[in-house]
Amino acid sequence: MKNYTITVNGNVYEVTVEEGASTGAAPAPAAPKAVPKAAPKAAAPVQAGQAGSVQVSAPMPGKILAVKASVGQALKKGDVIMVLEAMKMENDIVAPQDGAVASINVAVGDSVEPGATLATMN
Repeated sequence: MKNYTITVNGNVYEVTVEEGASTGAAPAPAAPKAVPKAAPKAAAPVQAGQAGSVQVSAPMPGKILAVKASVGQALKKGDVIMVLEAMKMENDIVAPQDGAVASINVAVGDSVEPGATLATMN
């Protein structure tokens, strides 16, 4: 038997492979042991005291990759507020109108559902 350490997508697995004659049938795969790896902590969502009157909602389910705007920042219609990854594609979430960011309701790494409020504007 030979032992190997394999890393797949950041997860480390210990795998044991038997040597010898093959019976023609594939052996039943053994469940790999995942060695936990410490993930970096994402910053907590930053919110202002009051939510704005204009909500910026998630158009689809996905994961927040980046937050480009900050609370209080003035934006023009079409300016990027954050980046949402959905189905291996990066989607810019943009300001629906001119105004200031009142709150950011998500953090990098958060998973969101369609319709979830990502940010608000005044």
